[in-house]
Amino acid sequence: MADHFEAERPALFGLAYRMLGTRADAEDVLQDAWLRWSRVDPAGVDDPRAYLFRLVTNTAVDHLRRLQARRESYVGPWLPEPLIGDAAAEIEARAAASVGLLLVLEALDPDERAVFVLHEAFAFSHAEIAGLLGRTERAVRQLGYRARRHVRDRRPRRQPDVQEHRELVERFADAAVRGDVAALIALLAPDAVLVADSDGRRETPRVPLHTAAAVAEWFRSAQPFWPADLALVATTVNGGPGLLVMTGGAPFLVAALEVADDRVHAIYAQLASVKLGATSVES
Repeated sequence: MADHFEAERPALFGLAYRMLGTRADAEDVLQDAWLRWSRVDPAGVDDPRAYLFRLVTNTAVDHLRRLQARRESYVGPWLPEPLIGDAAAEIEARAAASVGLLLVLEALDPDERAVFVLHEAFAFSHAEIAGLLGRTERAVRQLGYRARRHVRDRRPRRQPDVQEHRELVERFADAAVRGDVAALIALLAPDAVLVADSDGRRETPRVPLHTAAAVAEWFRSAQPFWPADLALVATTVNGGPGLLVMTGGAPFLVAALEVADDRVHAIYAQLASVKLGATSVES
């Protein structure tokens, strides 16, 4: 039983993370699923992988319903916990795992989110998902249709090759730290957006900022915000271009960037310390 669980752990973590958006919540779900799995009679399990995915999916759906009430009272924008560099390997495939897409999925009903993640990230058929969720295939198809329509209307731009755009990320980071409005406007798409999550504990915008001019002006006004000994590292965040800002050997900020046509279209900046605890320079 333990061998089956450990063999599927990376995929199960990836499922729980996509459903819940934080490493801690995903690990809580896996712990709960493991306890239930350890009490199962192996003789009654025909397909261990399907059984484990059903356990984790249903546990994550229940967990997400409880979390949604808390997130409604969250101070400022809520963003998922970023996975830095090699940590993204823990979510197995990168499909349906970008910060921007996970933020879009936050607006879905938990069952819609489960259907979308299982189908898009793990290639389960609608018939298989019906078995996992205890729904009819018709109901699952309806859930999937609503989820895909919502995501299609709001899906982030295609993520480019990370190495190809490392120089752009570095130029953006330098301009942002210096508060160089002209340089930022040259690097940002006209409809650029900045979303910052600090759980209300730092001086960050309490609502998303839209347009290159508004984003650039905020970075200009935020000069006192940057620590004196910061270190900037262009890195991978959830499989896409990103930036890690360190100070005193500890993470200060992680930003996931959406880049297209040599412009930065979105910055998702994570500053909430509880979501930066697993970040490290080595990542």
